[in-house]
Amino acid sequence: MNHLIILIPIALFLGGLGLAAFIWSLNSGQYEDLDGAAERILDDD
Repeated sequence: MNHLIILIPIALFLGGLGLAAFIWSLNSGQYEDLDGAAERILDDD
């Protein structure tokens, strides 16, 4: 039972950290052009 007092805040912190990283990636435009890289590899420049 004493371990839960330590593990629950750690799990909440890591979940919040993952959520913050996901929101940052959305705001910085990481998902803007998903098809561009797939089509660029086929171009013969």
